[in-house]
Amino acid sequence: MPIYGLRFRALGQTSYYSGPPGLSPGVHVLIEAEQGYALAQVVSGPAQHLPKQESEPLPHILRLASPEDVRRGEANEQLSREAQAFCRQCIRQRNLDMKLVDVEVFFDRSKLIFYFTAPSRIDFRDLVKDLVREYRARIELRQIGVRHETQMVGAVGNCGMVCCCRRYLRKFAPVTIRMAKEQNLFLNPAKISGICGRLLCCLSYEQENYDHFHRNCPRLGKKYQTDKGGMKVLRANMFRNSLAVLTEANEELELTLEEWQALSPHRPEAPPSPQGQNKQPPKQPAGDGLLVVSATPDTLEHLDFMDDLFSQDAAGQQDAHRPEHAAGSGHDEPGTDGHGDAAKPRRKRRRKTQKNENQ
Repeated sequence: MPIYGLRFRALGQTSYYSGPPGLSPGVHVLIEAEQGYALAQVVSGPAQHLPKQESEPLPHILRLASPEDVRRGEANEQLSREAQAFCRQCIRQRNLDMKLVDVEVFFDRSKLIFYFTAPSRIDFRDLVKDLVREYRARIELRQIGVRHETQMVGAVGNCGMVCCCRRYLRKFAPVTIRMAKEQNLFLNPAKISGICGRLLCCLSYEQENYDHFHRNCPRLGKKYQTDKGGMKVLRANMFRNSLAVLTEANEELELTLEEWQALSPHRPEAPPSPQGQNKQPPKQPAGDGLLVVSATPDTLEHLDFMDDLFSQDAAGQQDAHRPEHAAGSGHDEPGTDGHGDAAKPRRKRRRKTQKNENQ
């Protein structure tokens, strides 16, 4: 079957579906998604196959959208804009430290999802009640990160193009500052950070090539013994696949990796590492701590399950601000009595008493 590229929003990501022949770009179709039916627009196709297509079959287009379906989709977009304005008004009235990003309305209006960002966990139970009373539908508040915010809103990157996460990125690959160092980039936050304030996602695009080069490359700044004597590695150039070395005669040479390997380089014998050196266990990946809360008109008065969540957060904050040694805790500091009084004034009183006895 022909393959078509579909978009659910303008400037959004393109998803590929198989459908009946005869569809042209610009028409609207109905597809089956996780939230039920969804309205999409054809932006490309038909095509017989996709480059690097996986073996898994593509989802199918259900049918061509009718004029009534198109009007319902436009009404849902209008409802989404009205819900954003109403939710922002409630946030201001309740003085909540959160930022509303977007509102998604299901095609049948059975559920509304409010995406927001917040620096910490927010007690928005009253906000959920306001939204449920206003729209009489299932309401879900979903906390997202700054990268997902940029992916949903969209922006223009430093390169002058629309952000990659908005156009085609499905998952965010981990990006570290080590990638920027290995690529010999200036560690200027304004140059290596994206619109979201995080490291650029494109730093990971060529990282596989850099990893392959550095696995075959000697360590920079180290001395090696070769068939032509001792050499010190100065620089490495991945694009030229070469090394700059300094010989014992203080002569700088440029060698390719193949020429370097032909010299049989090896490091001088290093002193053995001390035995029994304890290694720190790897840190377990911590959760993102993002909240997802859903409520319906039937469960509007049963949001007490969040009491334990926010009580634990409050207890953790109190423990963080509590002094390390509290008075009356049963663990007295050296040089203090059981009531926390310092021992220095007590020594002064003793000395004064001895002086009076001598007189």
